[in-house]
Amino acid sequence: MNSSESNILVANHTDVTFFILLGFPGGQEMQVVYFSLFLVIYILTVVSNMLIITMVWMDSRLHIPMYFFLSNFAILDTWCSTAVVPKTMHYLITQDKVISHAECLAQLCFVHSVGPTEFFLLTVMAYDRYLAICQPLRYATMMSNKNCLHLAIGSWMSGFFTGWTLTIPTAMLKFCGPNLINHFFCDYIPLVKLSCSNTSTSETVFFSFAWVVVLCSLGFTTVSYSYIIKTVLRIPSVVGRQKAFSTCAAHLTIVLIFYGTVIFMYVRPRASYFSDKDKVISLFYSVITPLLNPLIYSLRNRQFRQALKKMQGKIYNSFSRFYTE
Repeated sequence: MNSSESNILVANHTDVTFFILLGFPGGQEMQVVYFSLFLVIYILTVVSNMLIITMVWMDSRLHIPMYFFLSNFAILDTWCSTAVVPKTMHYLITQDKVISHAECLAQLCFVHSVGPTEFFLLTVMAYDRYLAICQPLRYATMMSNKNCLHLAIGSWMSGFFTGWTLTIPTAMLKFCGPNLINHFFCDYIPLVKLSCSNTSTSETVFFSFAWVVVLCSLGFTTVSYSYIIKTVLRIPSVVGRQKAFSTCAAHLTIVLIFYGTVIFMYVRPRASYFSDKDKVISLFYSVITPLLNPLIYSLRNRQFRQALKKMQGKIYNSFSRFYTE
């Protein structure tokens, strides 16, 4: 902590109106390096996720439930990254690490609304794969456009209800100082540690919801994949088994990455402990994973790669006609 940060620490028994994000260690040169990395990751994240949304919207071959849910997931990834990365880049380059109490709560609400929504969507996507492989005759009826829309809206509403439910108890806490948040954004655990109120109710609500949302969605996804694996293993043809597994590979990879990092971070009994290791985990799920998700789908999914080549061909032909006229 430098002298300028020390000078603006809030005295005890005074309501805190702003916080200071400690961010990442290192001098000014290292902060510029961090800024450059965050800038590249953010640009790639936004471009790749917007590409998925555009392709699903333009290519009629992708007008199926799996890609409809994937486009929703891409919107959430872009939202999560935008809620965290621009503010982080701002203080990395300007060294202005102050964030107001209201901004902090807004960032907390956005991040913890997107997270549960992604869990619900991953569960719906697992259900979609279960119906496609285990109940193919019922798939068209169960996954009609109307039902898909209802499932997507239900995921968004449930996720944002969870986010507000997690944020409101935190907004009711009093902060009297110190106001240094050992993190690069306003996350629940390092924030609640600074409160001078009794945090037992807030922690109970937060971690209860974390356990319920994460473990219930993980349980449903696990059950879906247990039926999928059982059905696929009964397919006599090796090629048929490989084709069935390939339709689930990208989704299953994202499930393992996303659940692994978030369970490690939030499924714990109390908020009393937060380390630099937790900061790395937060960096992974809030910054790195939104970039990995579109890359995983584009690399692992043959139909998506074909649609990408088709779009590249259209763009190339458009430029060719433009320069030949």
